Amino acid sequence: MKPRFKHLLGIELLTRSDIIGILDQTESFLEVLKRPIPVVPALRGKTIVNLFFEPSTRTALSFSLAASRLSAHCVNFSFPSSSVQKGETLLDTARNIEAMRVDGVVVRHSMPGAPHFLARRLKAFVVNAGDGCHEHPTQALLDAFTLRQHLGSLKGKRILFVGDIAHSRVARSNIICFSKLGARVAVCGPPTFLPTDIEKLGCEVFYRLDKILYEVDVVNMLRVQNERTDLSLFPSIREYRALYGLTRERLSKLDKSVLVIHPGPVNWGVEMDFEIAEFPQTLILNQVTNGVAVRMAVLYLLAGGHEET
Repeated sequence: MKPRFKHLLGIELLTRSDIIGILDQTESFLEVLKRPIPVVPALRGKTIVNLFFEPSTRTALSFSLAASRLSAHCVNFSFPSSSVQKGETLLDTARNIEAMRVDGVVVRHSMPGAPHFLARRLKAFVVNAGDGCHEHPTQALLDAFTLRQHLGSLKGKRILFVGDIAHSRVARSNIICFSKLGARVAVCGPPTFLPTDIEKLGCEVFYRLDKILYEVDVVNMLRVQNERTDLSLFPSIREYRALYGLTRERLSKLDKSVLVIHPGPVNWGVEMDFEIAEFPQTLILNQVTNGVAVRMAVLYLLAGGHEET
């Protein structure tokens, strides 16, 4: 499958067909990851650079693993030891990297639009690994893939996002992705955590968790983004947990078919009680596993890999 897009900059730029194509490709790479030797030569000779200007564990590691599982060379950019500390611009950094003949750049940056800026100026393909509060497309794709594994289809399913919607790039990408796949999306959180125009994305809006929680098929919990959030936006951690946390008591009242996902890292004891990690309908580790397969699919498609899986 040759994609019609050169870069992966956001879910907003993808069609439903594009999304399904990536998810279908992911199936074959998930099978690869289950092999005793989970490596294929699909991108042998290609070089991918992880250009992360913000901290990351899951995303950075999974892109690195995805590239190595495809037999590509992967170079991880270290922001603290880079020339950015001396005043080098984002464009200069990227152009210097490209001058070393790389095929693709995976970028995470605090500025919304940074991947789009690079894509307009580089010959290499660009993957958005999170730009500010804007988008995080591969997280949306891996979440959609995880839910498709368990639900078969998202069409008609009711999916609830709970928490800090306003500061979450994951929420924006997921809402757009799930809606394009036919899901009915609702959001819930304190008014200070909900964008004023969230309804434009086709969402139902709720301010009381217990009013909507027991009527959905999937609960997508979101982290309180301490690094981007003024903590005065809600009275206290204790009150936030009481009003919007997925507690043991709330989970015990949920139907056993209701799925729980979270992009991580989890603020345990805030948006979720720790015990919830042990419940069978909690798919957080499934998301992590699927993240490698989805990113393999994305790199494979954009780098023009060959079928040797």
